[in-house]
Amino acid sequence: MDKQQRKHAVYTTQQVRELDRVAIEEFKLPGYLLMTRAAQAAFDLAVRCWPQAQSVWVICGAGNNGGDGYVFARLALTAGWQVNVQTLVDTKKLGGDAQQAYLDYLTAGGEVSAFEADQPLPDCELIVDALLGTGLQREVTGLFKQAIEQINTHSANVLAMDIPSGLQADTGQVCGIAVVTDLTVTFIAMKQGLLTGQARQYTGKLQLAELAIPDEVLAQVPTAQHIISQADVKTALKPRLRHAHKGHHGHSLLIGGTAGMSGAIQLAGTAALRCGSGLVSIATHPAHAAWLNLHRPELMVHAIEPADPAQQLRSLLNKKTALGIGPGLGKDAWAQQLLLLALDAGLPMVIDADALNLLAGMNRRQDNWILTPHPAEAARLLACSTADIEADRVTAARTLQQRFGGVCVLKGAGTLITSKQGVTFCTSGNPGMASGGMGDVLTGIITALLAQGLDNMTAAQIGVQIHADAADQAALQGGERGLLASDVIGLLQSRVNP
Repeated sequence: MDKQQRKHAVYTTQQVRELDRVAIEEFKLPGYLLMTRAAQAAFDLAVRCWPQAQSVWVICGAGNNGGDGYVFARLALTAGWQVNVQTLVDTKKLGGDAQQAYLDYLTAGGEVSAFEADQPLPDCELIVDALLGTGLQREVTGLFKQAIEQINTHSANVLAMDIPSGLQADTGQVCGIAVVTDLTVTFIAMKQGLLTGQARQYTGKLQLAELAIPDEVLAQVPTAQHIISQADVKTALKPRLRHAHKGHHGHSLLIGGTAGMSGAIQLAGTAALRCGSGLVSIATHPAHAAWLNLHRPELMVHAIEPADPAQQLRSLLNKKTALGIGPGLGKDAWAQQLLLLALDAGLPMVIDADALNLLAGMNRRQDNWILTPHPAEAARLLACSTADIEADRVTAARTLQQRFGGVCVLKGAGTLITSKQGVTFCTSGNPGMASGGMGDVLTGIITALLAQGLDNMTAAQIGVQIHADAADQAALQGGERGLLASDVIGLLQSRVNP
């Protein structure tokens, strides 16, 4: 695993524990050395992020997470900071490396007091959360809940050691309450729960400190999960041949737009054009086919009459290289017939929106499709609740792929792309994307990439990434609130020419 791969690899909590065990037991790296490296990395980042800070409140629990906090406190004390350390556990019960960290802090001249919820909050510029680590499996209650409440009401910046306390490390869900941080420094390897679900609200800026773990350790715990990188985008979107013509870059067919729903399919078609599809055709309802390309004449629009959609669509399928179906499709007989014809066309395709809702009523599995559900659509496909999907997004995404085949894109905060080879995480994107039409744009993007010859998994990954990057660029220019799908389309051209 090279440096780039290490940086973007993603692990489960159990895998990270195994990495820790292998490093300590088989490669003889002392646990206290790793703890010291972790705290040093966190302290260095704190100094870099808040160079004026000179006072810190370190709040410690038990186990190695608390030990990380004591080492951080010792480093801050040595650097001349004003240090206030509070514990939620009896320090006499600390064991192993955590006990050593506590004793070394005392030897350095530090003091520790018991956390009391009814006492005034310490005056400080930085809070270090060293309460609860990655092993949390139940709801946070009692004194720990009170401590987290106090941290969250304090005006100081917050740094979390390894994971914000209260966050579940595999699912990204909050166990009742969690610390809202400005910076999370996670150790050894990236945990999957930090990248999706509710985690985005709590982690703040997320940094990985690898602690100089040898490559040989990582080789013993392989992972099939990674974060999409800009290197992935550049590798997939190579410069075009100087003698290229439109036929080299595919012909996308986008199907959708029932009466009164012309906007969705128009957004998808325009996005496909902006992402480089050589030609883009739209099969849509006759109610608006005549004027759908009025402001985008590059789109070739075809009316599909409800009376006989089969014959008309079959002729359009000829010589197409990729399909996208679902934006504004509706769920009537016209929509159902179009979907069945598309599914039997044998072309790589994107299934979205109403096409997913129709698919939920079918018993069908294919390997040539990319499903792009948001959580509610995923819940319909799996016959469960949206809350069930969001409770464990990684498991939900894997289940969707296993049940339906092909590639699944589970949209939302921390979009997941799954195939039978593994899971990919998108860490770009912003809340401004929670607006109508964003999914239609993504359908157009991925369809265009399929039309240009990318395989399904690569098209899905790169499509999700450039969609999110364009949305982030749009948010920087105008803000998140009021961000439109068409704003994102306007920035796609720069993202597909890295």
